[in-house]
Amino acid sequence: MAGHSKFKNIQHRKGAQDKKRAKVFSRLIKELTVAARASTDPSSNPRLRTALTAARAANMPKDNIERVLKKAEGGDGEIYDEIRYEGYGPGGTALIVEAMTDNKNRTASEVRAAFSKFGGSLGETGSVSFMFDRVGQIIYAADATDADSMFEAALEAGADNVESDDETHEITCATEDFHAVSEALEGSFGAPAESGLVWKPQNTIEVNEDQASTLIKLLDTLDDNDDVQNIASNFDISDDILAKLA
Repeated sequence: MAGHSKFKNIQHRKGAQDKKRAKVFSRLIKELTVAARASTDPSSNPRLRTALTAARAANMPKDNIERVLKKAEGGDGEIYDEIRYEGYGPGGTALIVEAMTDNKNRTASEVRAAFSKFGGSLGETGSVSFMFDRVGQIIYAADATDADSMFEAALEAGADNVESDDETHEITCATEDFHAVSEALEGSFGAPAESGLVWKPQNTIEVNEDQASTLIKLLDTLDDNDDVQNIASNFDISDDILAKLA
């Protein structure tokens, strides 16, 4: 999953960690708020279970989580519209941008401006998502266990695939199996570094240095937008080019 993994590496290299952490918490609070609208009972609300799993993986304080759920129970939670933008970036790369916003016009304008500024173009909903699969994803640091142990445990838990490298173990599973796989792995290896439902590209597109440079600027601009929750792309940037641009 080159697009996701390398984007995460780029994000970890840039910016202060505490600023990044605040942004992660802000996005998780939005997701919890929207998920809890249906019900604050995780046993009957799969989306809330997924949001709570992601919040735990990010080490969000329990007080923050409980505050969101109490607001939702009292009908006081903020109201956000969920929007998915799809389009193309430099080098013909496909991008899916998921947003939650209290002002659809503002978000649409800002996302469109980012695509235009960095040589991309927005398409209709569905114009690129057919090139991705919606899956559950759980990421552990490489030192959580060795690759063979993670592979065996993940497959036994019901995962579809495990990719391990020097930095991470990346486990993917069907969306309907996400909660069961997460719980099983957490029982064996503790809380993951990251978990949630993601768009996984079916194939990747290799980009050259110029395209990669512009693409990273586009990704950074979108990621810095407070309304943007998640970004998925099918780019593949070689390690040599990534090292030059870091």
